[in-house]
Amino acid sequence: MKSGFVRDLADGQAVVSLFLVREKEIRTSPRTGKSWLQLSLGDRTGTISAKMWDNYDALVSTFERDDVIQIRGRVKTYNGEKELTIEQIVPAAERDYEMGDFLPHTKFDVEKLYAALHAAVASVKNPWLQKLLVSVVDDPEIAPRLKRAPAAMTMHHAFLGGLLEHIVSLLALANALAMHYPELDGDLLVTGVVLHDIGKTEELRYTRGIDYTTEGRLLGHITIGAMLVRKKIDSIAGFPQPLAVLVEHLILSHHGSLEFASPTLPQTREALALHFIDDVDSKMAAARATIEAAEGAPGVWTDRNPALRRPLVRPDQYLAGARENKNEQKPDSKPAVKVEVAVKKS
Repeated sequence: MKSGFVRDLADGQAVVSLFLVREKEIRTSPRTGKSWLQLSLGDRTGTISAKMWDNYDALVSTFERDDVIQIRGRVKTYNGEKELTIEQIVPAAERDYEMGDFLPHTKFDVEKLYAALHAAVASVKNPWLQKLLVSVVDDPEIAPRLKRAPAAMTMHHAFLGGLLEHIVSLLALANALAMHYPELDGDLLVTGVVLHDIGKTEELRYTRGIDYTTEGRLLGHITIGAMLVRKKIDSIAGFPQPLAVLVEHLILSHHGSLEFASPTLPQTREALALHFIDDVDSKMAAARATIEAAEGAPGVWTDRNPALRRPLVRPDQYLAGARENKNEQKPDSKPAVKVEVAVKKS
């Protein structure tokens, strides 16, 4: 059983624990010529940089990236960041750990999320779209990956089950949007929600770590998803070609702009709606992860979120500070100057 999670490590703490190797390389200082083993170690709570300075030569070949190792070392703070100085490395046997300790996972019950997805598919009234959706979500090769896939490497929902969580969240947004804007084709919008990121089941690998597959790097999830859906459409005899084009357009345009890798811009109401709810859900998930990562840390501001390209204010900390400042105000302090602006009557 693993102990000593990354999130809980403190400066000066001695550590004997298991970690997943996320990066591994030998580095050499161009100034001193000294080499060391540089690792990025992780678990389901985060990652930490680690260095082994001595006696690593015989150990380097005993483990690889995505292996689990047991390390003995100590935490220190360098340039404001915690890192590990490693004294010992022992490769771990699979019987000694659970992978669930090393890969972040959705907080929701995956089977309940999948049931919600099934309910949404069952609600689709267009028979062609429902056949298409059933052929995807019930495919015995796709379904297990759909339940496990992350929605991204780092940007949002970057954990096991993240793609399914993202889809179910979008289904709720799509339902609310279709009720507010009845001119939207609700069935088409639901189809876009379910299928827009289906290529991520093949773009990413997520067995012992989260990374891109070779196909994912070469093609990207939009292309992979469009190809997958076209194959499913071709297997449904009589599927209307114009409807097929509208479905594929949802997938190809959902990033919203050419500079963000969409081959085309959203050019239907449903494609516009899909793009904007996808964008808001991904950004809110990124904000949530950033705020949660700052829990227990001092200060009003979070670290910079790379997806949002900014740090965020922590409202609870900010409001608590405002209350403390108000309570500390001296009773005899002068009141603020009242400024009145005269408005000339017409």
